[in-house]
Amino acid sequence: MPKKTKSAVEFLEGLVGPLTLGKYINAIRVGDEETLDAFAKKLGISKAHLCDVEKDRRVVSAERAAKWAKVLGYSVSQFVGLALQAEVDAAGLKLKVNVEAA
Repeated sequence: MPKKTKSAVEFLEGLVGPLTLGKYINAIRVGDEETLDAFAKKLGISKAHLCDVEKDRRVVSAERAAKWAKVLGYSVSQFVGLALQAEVDAAGLKLKVNVEAA
């Protein structure tokens, strides 16, 4: 029986720690080779706001996370799940958020 391999998320978390919405957005922006300014305009926010999100200094609402996922063409459930997880973590709750499409 073949050995189970790690998922891409598990692999990345082993390298950089838990995946956050900020880290995810940063990886998308860097992977697309876009500047903070250009990417912020795409999301309809300021460059400073985007920088704060990428550095996990700002929490994003589930509604805004869903909007950004649609603008960028990524999974709404993953963006919303990461946004909700940040709120749960900020509240000091030891819970893991799991979001599934209805």
